[in-house]
Order: sequence, then structure tokens, then C-alpha cells
Amino acid sequence: MKRIIPIDDHGMFCDSKDTARLDSRFVAKAFEKRHDNILRDIEQLDCSDEFRLLNFEESYYKNEQGKKQKCFVMTRDGFVFLAMGYRGKKAARFKEEYIKRFNQMEQFIRTLVSARKEFPLLTENVKLLHDNPKPYHFSNECDMLNRIVLGMSAKQFREKHGLQKGTSIRPYLTDEQIHWLDVLQRVDVGLLVSVPTLEQRKRYLEWYKMKIEEQENRKIG
Repeated sequence: MKRIIPIDDHGMFCDSKDTARLDSRFVAKAFEKRHDNILRDIEQLDCSDEFRLLNFEESYYKNEQGKKQKCFVMTRDGFVFLAMGYRGKKAARFKEEYIKRFNQMEQFIRTLVSARKEFPLLTENVKLLHDNPKPYHFSNECDMLNRIVLGMSAKQFREKHGLQKGTSIRPYLTDEQIHWLDVLQRVDVGLLVSVPTLEQRKRYLEWYKMKIEEQENRKIG
């Protein structure tokens, strides 16, 4: 399974469908159960075939001896359905922890989707440059461009204009702001390859914008 956001210490990752998923091996570790028992519990869940197909996907990994072993990757709904059968204070604590982790991962995914919508060319090149791209690779780059053009991040823009969390800000921008975001996005794509740090790219882009504006002002004058 292709992973857009790589697996973390909790066994959670994002697949190519922008869905947060959890590896059954980590469920076994968290709930202090044998993995084969977790596999059995999943296979014996009293759920519909449709629910199972949507929320549990069979996968494989290699153990320490290099032998191929079965596991499952599950969605939030799959995890909740499975974990409902685990009782006790310790199990309750693990349920809360993993629901929190799902919330965090889904926020990461919303960041990625938002970046893809606002800066499609940029996000594709970020993926090419990082074998295991992380949410901040996208959000930092997008925030940088927004701060240069708008003087604030997308989150701050939404808060200022009373927009709901996750709403695309592009429809609320002026034609000039959209123009500059598009221009700087194209320039930043080139800088990503040659300029390693975010701060350096920011200085180049600010300088570029300033020079273009000076040229335009001279033409008007």
C-alpha cells in the first residue's frame, strides 16, 4: 500500500486515498495482546462484508527472520469497531490515545489536501523531493507563500475572516493576491531543487516580489 505520510511510532500512516490507517501490529502492542489474537479478533468481528471491505485491508510485512507475515491496516471506524470489544481502564486509555492520534493524523491529511488544492504544482514537487514527505513539508512551504503575499498564514486568514477550519481561502482572495501566489509558487518550485532551506527560499522570493513590484511601479510612473 502506497503511503503518502509514512508510518509513525503509533503505527499510523496516510494512504494514497488520503485516509488515515493503523497497522494491526501496533494495536497488539498497545493493548498488550499477541498479534495473532488481534488478527483472530478482526477476522471474527460481527460486521457486514461491506464494512469489513471498507475498513480492514489485508497486508503483509517481513518479520525479523525475513519471513512474510500477515497483518491488517484499518481505518478509524475499523479501529473503533475492533476496540469496542476490549474492556478495562488500561484499554480505555489506549482507545482515547488512538482516537486522539487519528484526529491528529486526519488534521495532517487536511493540511495536505488543502496544500494540494491551493498549490498543486508545489505539492507535486515537494513529493518528488522527499522520499517520505511529512505534513510540515507542505504546510511550511504554503504558509511561507501566504505570509509573503497576504502577511499571514491561511489559518490566520480564516480566523480573521470568520471562515471555517479547512475552508479553501482562494475564493476569498483578490485577483492580485491570487496572481502573486501563482507567480511565487512557480518560482518556488525551481528554488526547491537548488535552495535547501526554507528561510533562504523566503528571502529569495521576497526579493523577487520586491523587484517585480519596483519594475511595475516604474512603468506606471
